[in-house]
Amino acid sequence: MVMSRRIVKYIARLIHTRRHKWYLSIFGERLTDSRLWSLNRHAITAAFGVGIGVSFIPLPVHVLLVVLAAITWRLNVAVGIAAAYIVNPLTMVPIYYSAYRVGAWLLRYRPRHFEFHPNWNWLEHGLGPAWKPFLLGCLVCGIVTGLTGRFVLEWSWRLATLHRYRHRRERRRAYKLAG
Repeated sequence: MVMSRRIVKYIARLIHTRRHKWYLSIFGERLTDSRLWSLNRHAITAAFGVGIGVSFIPLPVHVLLVVLAAITWRLNVAVGIAAAYIVNPLTMVPIYYSAYRVGAWLLRYRPRHFEFHPNWNWLEHGLGPAWKPFLLGCLVCGIVTGLTGRFVLEWSWRLATLHRYRHRRERRRAYKLAG
């Protein structure tokens, strides 16, 4: 946890020093709000869920949407952005294909041959028969994985905290018995 705190503090300092650059000026002083860099459980788990949910949007707007959601709901910006990178060039095809299959299953479409090519021509012509199940699958998978990711992280955080408290109590008890 110490390393992650250092990284978040370093990123916060970077943002604060560069807040007047053109690409950060659209957010104004909002991006330097200390609550956006807070390391509390709610800010981190919610940002994680939002980041995962937003990563299923099939457009390259993940970081912008995560930052806007973090500013709106006062979530941790760094965790949200990191979670949004679950969909990256290595994982994009299997994740989006899975989303397409989920959408086809929900709409009761027979899945067709689906070849993804990350270029504009494919977006114009290849997405035609698959856009309904694909977008529905992206929406459903984004909501489900975002909520699941948030609550699994919340649950594991609580379990780790309980374990840490129990372990501390046992050490104190053993210290009192030894001393």
